[in-house]
Amino acid sequence: MAPGGVVGDGRYRLLAQLGIDQRAGAHFWRARDGQLRRDVALTLLVGDPADAEAARAARRTLERAAHAAQFNHPAVARVLDVLSLGSGISAGEGLLGIVVSEWSKGTDLIDVIADGPVTPAAACRMLEQLVDAVEQAHNHGLVLGIDHPQRIRVGPDGVLRLAFAGPMPQATLRHDVRALGALLYLLLTARWPLPGGPGIMQPAPQGPNGRVVPPRSINAWVPQELSALATHTLADGGEGGIRTSAAFLRVLRQAAEVAERDELIQSGQLPPDSHQDPDGGIWTTQRPTNDPARRRKVALGATLLVVAAVAIIAWVGLSLISFFETDDGATGPEVNVAESSGKRDQKDKKDKEKQVAAAAVTPSQVQVYNPEGTGDSVDRAPKAIDGDPSTLWKTDVYKQQLPALKSGVGLSVSFDKPIDLAKVVIHRATKGSKVEVRVADNPNPFLDDARVVVKETEVSGDKVELTLAKPTKTSHVIVWITKLGGDEGAFATSIGELKFFPAAQP
Repeated sequence: MAPGGVVGDGRYRLLAQLGIDQRAGAHFWRARDGQLRRDVALTLLVGDPADAEAARAARRTLERAAHAAQFNHPAVARVLDVLSLGSGISAGEGLLGIVVSEWSKGTDLIDVIADGPVTPAAACRMLEQLVDAVEQAHNHGLVLGIDHPQRIRVGPDGVLRLAFAGPMPQATLRHDVRALGALLYLLLTARWPLPGGPGIMQPAPQGPNGRVVPPRSINAWVPQELSALATHTLADGGEGGIRTSAAFLRVLRQAAEVAERDELIQSGQLPPDSHQDPDGGIWTTQRPTNDPARRRKVALGATLLVVAAVAIIAWVGLSLISFFETDDGATGPEVNVAESSGKRDQKDKKDKEKQVAAAAVTPSQVQVYNPEGTGDSVDRAPKAIDGDPSTLWKTDVYKQQLPALKSGVGLSVSFDKPIDLAKVVIHRATKGSKVEVRVADNPNPFLDDARVVVKETEVSGDKVELTLAKPTKTSHVIVWITKLGGDEGAFATSIGELKFFPAAQP
């Protein structure tokens, strides 16, 4: 293969090679489509057709690329075609497959960071759309395969874009999430922290524990929030790492606000002691200017407020006097004010407890939880918290009962603020299904790290209440299905609605 050569039954003329992913034997080329007269991006899977293992891995990559052809996002180049041996590729070409994607204008990511890292604010801006693409792809059960920097280009708008499709055959959702941390690390340090990076790029240094050192240890100007986000996303295991693209996106946006403000201060557009509120307004700690006219207006306003307050107090006093008098002006029977007040307080407390206990808290996010692979019906997960029990989330249909193929499957919900969870109500669950309720520190933990708060319980019918033995404060709840409903050979479970109730407040 060389510039000027043709592949794909002569349709695609090679223009320039832009990178190689040695792990997959994937070569990245810019090419010209001779039929439609347009530039395209080619991922060429190079290998010997007689190598059964390599051919099998290539088929898996091609299947994944074809599955992603319907996925549309500005940060991902659209897959146009997939060619395989006997279908667009002849045996003598030395290729196992070709993934054809639309051409992404812009610059190679490696060229952008060749002169050094970018600013924290720029790193956030460049990465945000790609994180959103990963989140949407994962909701559709797709793995994008962004774990190699030469697959990524920087568009004219300055944002990262997956230009060369075709994920590794063994890649999982977790690989995509770790790659987000790696890309953030790369932007902040100009060093690649994962194995298998291009030889032209300097690898990230490792500490005595064998893990990469935080970006802040390389460049002191990197904010602590972004440095921690990168390292926690790269970390494996149960150390509270970032394990989902949704969690990564949430933390990235929070860190971006701080980085943007710091960038404005450094550029002189904001004074050093100014801060920007969530609505875009600016407040400052500088002393106000001495304005006598303004002081007179404030004094007059304060005087009027005092007069109004005295009038209100007098009116309240007269009302209380008339309350304890009879119609003819005589005082009524003696009233035990303390006792009456205590009874009212008890009644108010009971009423408040009833109101609080009756108010379900709606999660801010829901996703399918399946730590052993892709989720079941991920696009329908929001149906389980949409307030309508008639709209269902349903698992895949299994020929064998759990745990023959997997230990279980479930739904993971997250709340904006921790709640003191006391009860979970499940509406319209399939007869014969069994579930557990678990709580965790993040929405996608290892199963062993999710603590059981309601033991395995059979659920079916219109409404089942699962009450915790003791209320538990948490932001992440997992409804974990341990046994499917349905008949032999067609096991599946549907859930109409999940509702989460906090404990009554004192």
